[in-house]
Amino acid sequence: MREVAFIKQNKEKWLEVERVIDGKIKKNPDELSSLYIDLINDLSFAQTYYPKSKVTVFLNHLASRIFQKIYKTRRLEQNRLMAFFKSEVPLLIYQYRNFLLYSFLFFTLFTIIGFVSSYYDKGFVSMFFGDEYVNKTLENIKNRNAVGVYQEGSNWGSTISIVFNNLLVGAKLYIYGVFGGLGTLFVLLQNSIMLGAFQYFFHEHGALKDSLKGIWLHGVFEIFAMGIEAMAGLILGASILFPKSFSRLNSFKIGFKDSFKIFLSTVPFTIMAGIIEGFVTRYALKMPILINLMIILGTLSMIVYYYLIYPFILAKKSNRIKSQT
Repeated sequence: MREVAFIKQNKEKWLEVERVIDGKIKKNPDELSSLYIDLINDLSFAQTYYPKSKVTVFLNHLASRIFQKIYKTRRLEQNRLMAFFKSEVPLLIYQYRNFLLYSFLFFTLFTIIGFVSSYYDKGFVSMFFGDEYVNKTLENIKNRNAVGVYQEGSNWGSTISIVFNNLLVGAKLYIYGVFGGLGTLFVLLQNSIMLGAFQYFFHEHGALKDSLKGIWLHGVFEIFAMGIEAMAGLILGASILFPKSFSRLNSFKIGFKDSFKIFLSTVPFTIMAGIIEGFVTRYALKMPILINLMIILGTLSMIVYYYLIYPFILAKKSNRIKSQT
């Protein structure tokens, strides 16, 4: 589409957005969210086909202004924390959905590398986990207690240590994104390879089923949160490398604000993963398989719905509201 036709087709819509921002037209928060998503789509189109045009700069500025308007016009009595998780984060996930895809593609690739490397190099697991840990796990497998490592220490002591470690890993995945995203990919590479190697180790010694029953009780929240944290790190890196029509500083400010919110959304899941690992995983082989599956599938359904399904439902709902007004 020629730029002139693009402007003519959308001019009235952009003027309406300006009137909303200036307070000449009143819109509720859902309608504002719909306008924002619609404007972001126009901005993406303009950045693709008219990257150096003034219309792209104009849409960037307009999108920034309406983004601020969305949250300034929310009702004062509305619970801010609830609004953060109910609408703000899902809309950001939808906006940056391509980075979510990149994160999990890299995670899958790196995990496969760990699995295949362990297949061809029998000393690969020891290189990552150390001989003491490997020997201890082999002894546990021999005693038909593959998840014995999770039974060490007290419930609370283990939980606090695990939560702290997982939050530290998540922070690294995010903060190291300032190195153009390469730092995030390096941390993701380390952790994904460890996961792949660990799973092959149990497979090799005939304890994969028992390990799955234990590891994935807490692993669903922990591993999925790691993917979202990597997503946030990649967004941060991209804001530095690809400022588009913004100055590099302004691009970084926007990228940092959006990615930090996405990163913060993973904290509850990371904490829950630590609690499950400290209090529940130690009983993985003793509990009925039905309860085990209920926990694994329940946590999987919860986090998949929140990050992969709900953002699209919310975006679709916003667009439907827009079409009715």
